[in-house]
Amino acid sequence: MQRQSLILIGMPGAGKSTMGILLAKELGLGFLDTDVAIQVKEGKTLQEILEERGYLALRDVEEQVLLETDCHQKVIATGGSAVYSEKGMAYLKSCGPIVYLDVPLEELRRRIHNYETRGIARRPEQSFAHLFEERAALYRQYADITVRCDRHGPGEVISQVLEALGKLNPDA
Repeated sequence: MQRQSLILIGMPGAGKSTMGILLAKELGLGFLDTDVAIQVKEGKTLQEILEERGYLALRDVEEQVLLETDCHQKVIATGGSAVYSEKGMAYLKSCGPIVYLDVPLEELRRRIHNYETRGIARRPEQSFAHLFEERAALYRQYADITVRCDRHGPGEVISQVLEALGKLNPDA
């Protein structure tokens, strides 16, 4: 049986990078954080790209990185704005199931204290609440699996993801 990849989507602060590493270990897959891949490709932090070229340029670079990604047998933690790229998401969906790590706005506010400097691709005047609302609809649209992550520790989230994957692939 060929092991497919697993793609994690969700808001900044949802735990994509942390859960991605843990899931990769659990599933025996490689791990890729596309935010890190963007920074390596550009030689700059996400915030520096935003400040120098703007949020649309960051989204363009993100799309390029998504489309250039070798997604064979990996857990891929995407940047929060990956869902703005239809081409990028279509490519990722061809690699394996997409898991939305769903965290309510109030919990994200508790987790994120550096909204202005974190390198989040958003319109300059856009509030975190509006960004959350805009993106949540896209996350739900692309997700094969949705896991609520606010009331559970990492181990329980991993269990829920693995259980949902088993239901998606009963013959696996």
